[in-house]
Amino acid sequence: MAEPLLQARGITKRFGGKAAVDGLDLALFPGEILGLVGPDGAGKTTAIRLLCGALRLDEGEVTLMGLDLRRQVDRAREHIGYLSQRFSFYEDLSVMENLRFFAEIRGLSGVEWGPRANEILAFVGLAEFTERRAGKLSGGMRQKLGLASALVHRPKLLLLDEPTGGVDPVTRQDFWQLIIRMVRQEGVGVIISTPYMDEATRCSRVALLQNGRAVAEDTPENLRRRLAGRIVEVRGAPLAALRAAAAGLPGVADVQAFGDRLHVRLAAAEPETAIAALRAVLAGTDIRLDDARAIAPQLEDVFMAYAGRGEIQDA
Repeated sequence: MAEPLLQARGITKRFGGKAAVDGLDLALFPGEILGLVGPDGAGKTTAIRLLCGALRLDEGEVTLMGLDLRRQVDRAREHIGYLSQRFSFYEDLSVMENLRFFAEIRGLSGVEWGPRANEILAFVGLAEFTERRAGKLSGGMRQKLGLASALVHRPKLLLLDEPTGGVDPVTRQDFWQLIIRMVRQEGVGVIISTPYMDEATRCSRVALLQNGRAVAEDTPENLRRRLAGRIVEVRGAPLAALRAAAAGLPGVADVQAFGDRLHVRLAAAEPETAIAALRAVLAGTDIRLDDARAIAPQLEDVFMAYAGRGEIQDA
């Protein structure tokens, strides 16, 4: 098996005595996308900042390509590309001038950064906008400039902190296509934090974070498989009354609203029994049951299960 590109063991960071990241273990291999998934306050941004050396560890260790991030931070950062939630650039400078700035502070000479800048701008789709001022770029183009700046020095590791927050679905799709192409063509390892479960499904592996800890880590498919046969989708009205009736059934672990329908999570994979019990309870009431059927679990179901109980007992 290949050696990990990055290894984090027991990393911890406290603010005011409270742990934002609490004994987190992570490993990333070349050509892999690791998603850090969780709600606001789960520790995603703090973890990213610890991994790039922007914050000091209180406990634990991080090694990147054999380099100790505590003692060899400057050398380790040579291999890191980092894109924060709020990428900062100079609005009065052009796209190319901004990219030149980030290349030169990374130590690239003119002979090195010129060809690389043209290459990376073509890759992200900004080759036609080299002279446009950064302040005149759309939100999606700013994202692409941020990605180009993070990639200009050919890093081995790319750290992306919620890079698609606040943008439209089409821009999110375009950005993810760039990430996937970059991993395939340049073999970069990527750690990306996101609150979006649909983005998490694109990752090679996912770490579900809660209160600074990884409550689960696996491939998206393996995580969903842990709830196989244990999710029943229910539609009807009124939804609140239907939810209360379903929650009171024996063998029901939890009920969550998903838009105009409910996802009923079962303690064991016995969906037919649960559906029959629900129909019996609702018989003779004013609560309407339009449909009840077993469905394939979504990643949201898995996260809600871990967030509610801290673990899932495999059925």
